[in-house]
Amino acid sequence: MPSLAQIISPVSLIAAAAAFAVVVVEPAQAQSAGTTFFVTSVGIGNGGNLGGLAGADNYCQTLAQAAGANASGVKTWRAYLSTQPADGKPAVNARDRIGKGPWQNSKGVVIAKDVAELHGANNLTKQSALTERGDVNNGRGDTPNRHDVLTGSQADGTAFAAGDDRTCKNWTSSTQGAAMVGHSDRIGLRDDDASKSWNSSHPSRGPDGGCSQADLKSTGGDGLMYCFAAN
Repeated sequence: MPSLAQIISPVSLIAAAAAFAVVVVEPAQAQSAGTTFFVTSVGIGNGGNLGGLAGADNYCQTLAQAAGANASGVKTWRAYLSTQPADGKPAVNARDRIGKGPWQNSKGVVIAKDVAELHGANNLTKQSALTERGDVNNGRGDTPNRHDVLTGSQADGTAFAAGDDRTCKNWTSSTQGAAMVGHSDRIGLRDDDASKSWNSSHPSRGPDGGCSQADLKSTGGDGLMYCFAAN
């Protein structure tokens, strides 16, 4: 009678191991493909000059594709950014750009079921506001702090009126101006609503004029954005 070792050949063991590896890997790939929200792991690197809304959207699309969150190629990714009225063009509200929801991170955790919940009692925390790679972004108390996320928006997701710049000249300036940012970890210097706001905490500032990469870093940011799958 053949021994157990003879029955289970090395080839059989390799095939079994390969089958097991497939079983282990597939759920991770499925999770990534189901991602409909993330914080960018890195900024574009040019301060508040994102190339306008089109440049910011393209950046979200590119990161999603690279991370496997757009493997089927059917998702349209949008940056959560508002613009202000300028040059005869009307304002654009961030809340109107991102679809209807629901949105979930790379781990399958739903951060909001719709636009109303996103701007109300959402599930955005330091632990759920993951990057496209599934990582937790640095927040207050970490080195460096990178919790400032560009939005240019008021707390309800609408744009600011013309006047004080809150969008780095509608995301075309890396010198003069300011960008309204939110705190991805919902923590700030004070125990108030603004400090805990994910999308409207404070404007950027700094010696270069407010919109340079160095200025964004000086207040706890890195030019990061929120990206949402709009469909």
